[in-house]
Amino acid sequence: MLREGQLLCTYLHLATNEHLTRMLMERKVTALAYETVELENGELPLLTPMSEVAGRMAIQVAAHYLEKTCGGRGKLLGGVPGVRPATVTIVGGGTVGINAAKIALGMGAHVVIVDINPVRLRYLDEVLHGNFTTLSSNRRNIAEAIHVSDVVVGAVLIPGARAPRLVTREMVAGMTHGSVVVDVAVDQGGCIETIRPTSHSEPVYELDGVLHYGVTNMPGAVPRTSTYALTNATLPYALRLAAQGFEDAVASDPVLAKGVNVYQGQITCSPVAETFGLGYKPLSELLP
Repeated sequence: MLREGQLLCTYLHLATNEHLTRMLMERKVTALAYETVELENGELPLLTPMSEVAGRMAIQVAAHYLEKTCGGRGKLLGGVPGVRPATVTIVGGGTVGINAAKIALGMGAHVVIVDINPVRLRYLDEVLHGNFTTLSSNRRNIAEAIHVSDVVVGAVLIPGARAPRLVTREMVAGMTHGSVVVDVAVDQGGCIETIRPTSHSEPVYELDGVLHYGVTNMPGAVPRTSTYALTNATLPYALRLAAQGFEDAVASDPVLAKGVNVYQGQITCSPVAETFGLGYKPLSELLP
């Protein structure tokens, strides 16, 4: 049903889907990806609400699958007096990571947050309170944290690009049987080597004794919350596109222009082009 001249505005995640990328180019669809609309300060205003939902859901999901009846270790996330709480390691301290941490800390878990940016780690140290530790991202720190974790949440994002694989299969295999992995980055390829996409109807699978949750549309499980949150963020941009037309809207708004991934049969998002070894054309060179 894709056709030339059509304006498609949604989450595209093209770096994980070469077939869709080539089809959008072939059909000359104007494709605007919510996940690459970016403010000057690096914030992603149209991705943020779904990252908030997914980050908070990740801990709910993990707590559920830690239960023995679901195949988990049979461990309560927050423990009880006299009994240790579960340890949750969150790889990535961005929007997903901080929201996951808030819920995990609120439920009483011990939380470890790993991030590559020391400025972000200092910020997290200032705003989060409770039983948590921050770690600088390197292979050794990640491996040691994963080894003692009951839950691992993948929360790494490089806008428009495939997520880097930071957690190896060897690390996952070293976890205690019945532990849980939730990779929120799965729609960008995942940052955990053993993750693969799953669905809401079949959300988990076991590998090396560890439960893996890889649902690519986690917010779809809470559609009322997700719809309101997403509409709050996207409606102003949709109104601008409708009022000004595509070309005038993106020409006058560099934030919106960064969301354009495909235009006039050309890839206008460099991370997508680099992923598949395809040609890249800046949007500014294609606009009249």
